[in-house]
Amino acid sequence: MLNLALAAATFVLIHLLVSGTRVRDGLVARLGEGPYMGLFSLASVAALVWMASAYGGARADNLAWWGPEPALRHAAYLLQLLAVLLVVTGLLTPSPTSVKQEGVLDRPDPARGVLRITRHPFLWGVAIWAAGHLLVNGDLASLILFGSLLALSVLGPWSIDAKRVRALGPKYRTFMEQTSNVPFGAILTGKQRLRVGEIGWRLAVALLDYLLLLLFGHPWIAGVPAVG
Repeated sequence: MLNLALAAATFVLIHLLVSGTRVRDGLVARLGEGPYMGLFSLASVAALVWMASAYGGARADNLAWWGPEPALRHAAYLLQLLAVLLVVTGLLTPSPTSVKQEGVLDRPDPARGVLRITRHPFLWGVAIWAAGHLLVNGDLASLILFGSLLALSVLGPWSIDAKRVRALGPKYRTFMEQTSNVPFGAILTGKQRLRVGEIGWRLAVALLDYLLLLLFGHPWIAGVPAVG
């Protein structure tokens, strides 16, 4: 279990203490943008693989406080649907929060599609995905794994916003004022309107991904069926 805790802490801390901070700025100044991105990606993948491997080992000797009760399982299905919708549409929507997509800010309306709901759809999707897994996995190993991913996904948007403000200045501040981090915040305050048509075909892709992951992908990835 200690191995899993160390892996999870490493994955979270390299993102929160390096990726969005002035440490990153200093490393980029010394190494250059390309080499830094390569090294950071390598470190992230290595930490993620370490965490997945440690999770598999930790589940053999594990305390559990709750399990996949029917009511919790059904709630988890709905949360995973929402999570996949946000993750997939977020990945398929050009956004100034993403790497090498700063040019979106030069468009007349940079906050389009799912960005009207939240400017960080991918991270909120991961947060909801992790929360859904915690509903049906009440063992210590799952609390460490999914709890760390949930914490990183909730805290990550502030780190990304701070990094983008330093790099892009007033243009990104304007984008922040027009959108919201918390899902539906900008819509509820009248800054944005929900326009499902702008999301369009991305919704169909997300629904297909959800069905494929639910029916076929989960047993292959996690070793246990999601349905049943």
